[in-house]
Amino acid sequence: MTAAVHDVVGVGIGPFNLGLAALSAPLDDVDAVFLDQAPEFRWHPGMMIDGATIQVPFLADLVTMADPTSPYSFLAYLKATGRLYPFYIRESFYPLRAEYDAYCRWVAQRLPSLRWGRRVVSVTRDEASDTFVVRAEVVSADGTVTGTEEHRGRHLVLGVGTSPVLPPALRALADEVAAGEHPGAGPLVHSAQYVPHRDALAASGSVTVVGSGQSAAEIYRDLLDGVHGGGGGGIGAGTDGYRLDWVTRSPRFFPMEYTKLTLEMTSPEYTDHFHALPLELRQLLGREQRGLYKGISADLVDDIYDALYRLSLDRPVPTTLLTDTEVVAARYEPADGAGPGSASAADGPGEYVLRLRHAQLGREVERRTRALVVATGYAATVPVFLDPVRHLLRFDELGRFDVARDYTVDAARRVHVLNGEEHTHGLTAPDLGFAAWRNSVVLRTVTGREVYPVEERIAFQQFGLPDDEHTRPVPTPPGASVDGTATAKEGAR
Repeated sequence: MTAAVHDVVGVGIGPFNLGLAALSAPLDDVDAVFLDQAPEFRWHPGMMIDGATIQVPFLADLVTMADPTSPYSFLAYLKATGRLYPFYIRESFYPLRAEYDAYCRWVAQRLPSLRWGRRVVSVTRDEASDTFVVRAEVVSADGTVTGTEEHRGRHLVLGVGTSPVLPPALRALADEVAAGEHPGAGPLVHSAQYVPHRDALAASGSVTVVGSGQSAAEIYRDLLDGVHGGGGGGIGAGTDGYRLDWVTRSPRFFPMEYTKLTLEMTSPEYTDHFHALPLELRQLLGREQRGLYKGISADLVDDIYDALYRLSLDRPVPTTLLTDTEVVAARYEPADGAGPGSASAADGPGEYVLRLRHAQLGREVERRTRALVVATGYAATVPVFLDPVRHLLRFDELGRFDVARDYTVDAARRVHVLNGEEHTHGLTAPDLGFAAWRNSVVLRTVTGREVYPVEERIAFQQFGLPDDEHTRPVPTPPGASVDGTATAKEGAR
């Protein structure tokens, strides 16, 4: 029997595809199904630190910015769970991270279009039926494959998310530790796996956090209260404490810029502007704009300082904070200098030896630690299951998706990308608050009608140059390109 043909087959169920499923649910002309290999919805479980909040207001939920009347809004969740008045009295726009996760799970439980335990292994194209054929393995909670399924769709929406990234200097060492090549080694984990390893990190005796953004700051702050050890039930309880270092190659522990005119860069207009720029300029801006969405909340920066001040009242705090410092090499040394796999290596904890380079001084030093948390972010990749249809997709010269302004990557406008377009669309790509707008664009393409209003202009400022009666163009000077940079010939003089 031929499988039913859906209008949309979504792969991956993170907040972005979950939002698309919620916005699709009330539409009679959209038949959608969404697949994920996980057994249930979980949002960054390794970073569920007590008290941590998300960095966007509650309006940046799955649906509100597209449909404020949706039954799947965060406010609807609060009302249904009896928490609306407590949230109102709290007077904070920013939900707890655990609360946002609980909200998403509440929505997921109400959407029949979601299929958990489905690991997509291939996507092919059936020209006869004008559909994509998505083949998935059915996976039980323990990882056992119990069968296969085929889902056909006219449109394919990729919401597979991003993967943890380690700096080059630490990748080989992390692989060795993961493979068990260093018995006795303390934890070496990405921030995505912080919470399950928190007690082992505290018990190691010395921890180094590598990274510059919100995750690094939250982990440092979470571990900071336990550095003196002692009793109680917190981190470091029952130990003699530990040394805690924080290393970042950023020139300072910079706060995320959160002024209102800067926030207008999370707008359709700025996304239009960014998308139209040459690749080289987009690459440059991507690096320069880190402080707009990859910095640390100002409140957390201040809280860290206040904690350091409090902890230093009667004794020095065993911590070192290093800025403008990059990990350029790393190795593991077993206890007593024994080789890997020896009895001595298993008898006691060894140490990671980090070679650090200070950019301003141009000097290198080695510093030792028994545990590492690497909070160096995430990156989008092209899923292997797309190999059979790669010839239909667009890629840039760096091998990344070449995503059109409407979030499609194929000439037929049938393959849509969610949060894999930061290099083409800028800082709106990972932004929770812009997801509903993007999903409105996807649904407009799928249905051929504007289901939810798609705002074209929301900013007071203009990101290019004005085109009105008060403005006239000036000829481009000789030796300059259209974007104002020197030509290759001029630049070589």
